Amino acid sequence: MNLRRVKAVAKKEMIQILRDWRSLGMAIAMPLLLLILFGYALTLDVDQVATVVLDRDRTQVSADFVSRFGRSRYFNIREHVSTYEALQRMIDSGKAQMGLVIPYDFSEKINKGEEIPVQVILDGSDSNTATIILGYVEGLVQIYALDLSRTPQYRVYSHPVKRSLPLVDLQTRVWFNAELESKNYIIPGLIAVIMMVIAALLTSLTIAREWERGSMEQLISTPIKNMELIVGKLLPYFFIGLLDVSLSVAMGQFVFQVPLRGNLLLLFGSSAIFLVGALGLGFLLSVVTRSQLLASQLAMVVTFLPAFLLSGFMYSISNMPKAIQVLTYLIPARYFVTILKGIYLKGIGPKVIVAEGVFLVLFSLGVIAISNRKFKKKLV
Repeated sequence: MNLRRVKAVAKKEMIQILRDWRSLGMAIAMPLLLLILFGYALTLDVDQVATVVLDRDRTQVSADFVSRFGRSRYFNIREHVSTYEALQRMIDSGKAQMGLVIPYDFSEKINKGEEIPVQVILDGSDSNTATIILGYVEGLVQIYALDLSRTPQYRVYSHPVKRSLPLVDLQTRVWFNAELESKNYIIPGLIAVIMMVIAALLTSLTIAREWERGSMEQLISTPIKNMELIVGKLLPYFFIGLLDVSLSVAMGQFVFQVPLRGNLLLLFGSSAIFLVGALGLGFLLSVVTRSQLLASQLAMVVTFLPAFLLSGFMYSISNMPKAIQVLTYLIPARYFVTILKGIYLKGIGPKVIVAEGVFLVLFSLGVIAISNRKFKKKLV
């Protein structure tokens, strides 16, 4: 490989990029815009759940129970109603996501140590949100029951058999994401998805642009080899990609406050390997189609949807059907998402991500080799 030829091709490509402000803007600004857009729009956190309360007991005991919800950051008590129909209207109209119905004999049964049926009504039109809210309610009620069981009054009235049971105080500890904030695992995965899409989209125009502008004849007439042309074409975009990674990492840390616990050098090393594969994929599409429009459309289809849906970025792969789980092994973004989440949240070292790193290397070498084989220095 002649490095002078590679340098000449890279210089020519860089001049074209600098002259085309739209391509340069897309290369630098689009990843940041997508990160901001998806970073704020994609969240699985459910806070300040609009709650309506129907307290039929109206005692200090029931008021104390309701106040537990009011003091929690997860619930926002919008209104106290006096009828079940009013509660139903608020949920039907979307003004409330949850209804809490406390029975007439709530305080009486509390004092006797009996089981109390408290009704929780959830808006199930969004099943994921309803499931999360139900988890919040169950956790809050368990804490209330635990506090109640420790009061002298409850111990006096509770059943003797119940009093003899040992009190289990469950102490939970969540590793790597103690606050269970969705942004902490969405942002690292989002960086992987965006890099996959942008890198492939940029290089999908390289060879197709030469064919459409009629400058391919000049390249064909030169003694440059296929691999020299490929490396020269990809080199400017590789450094632009690393710049995008740097800006995305900085934005993740300073704008979204996502902790970066791992080695920064390992992050950029794995990003470099992934970028080579993503850039090579875009180049391959450009070689095969010879059309900028078709190549860019294919780049979006073969990168965005698989990376978004099948990489484990948003949806757990273990919950997918077996056939789809097998298919995810062919998605490069799956391995890069795993690497980034591990580096960001767990602070893992290179030994833990050897398998993912090997696959990314094989993917990168594979697409470059196929591009080299498919690219022909011929007009037909």
